Amino acid sequence: MFRRTFWFTAGAAAGVWATTKVNRKLKQLTPESLAAQAADKAIETGHRLKDFALDVREGMVRREAELGGALGLDAPVDPDLPVQRHFAVEAGEPANTYRTLPYKTNNRNEDH
Repeated sequence: MFRRTFWFTAGAAAGVWATTKVNRKLKQLTPESLAAQAADKAIETGHRLKDFALDVREGMVRREAELGGALGLDAPVDPDLPVQRHFAVEAGEPANTYRTLPYKTNNRNEDH
């Protein structure tokens, strides 16, 4: 008698456990739940990409500061010095003309 009661109780517990497990899985697979999970993953991915971009930007600023210090670009500029001039090498301009930098060019092929 005790053995039958034990196995009956064990079977009922296993049935309740299995039913609960199946119902949870079915709720996870509803369209609303899948949409919510996808939205959560997209938001999480967006946060990770934002953190990555901020880390890259921070490293870039730090490296630019290191390079500027090594090249002496951070040194104060003497206002008595003349502006550095460069030859303008563009079609349509006469030879030996100078332009002060920075200047904007309309040549769209300069980086290709």
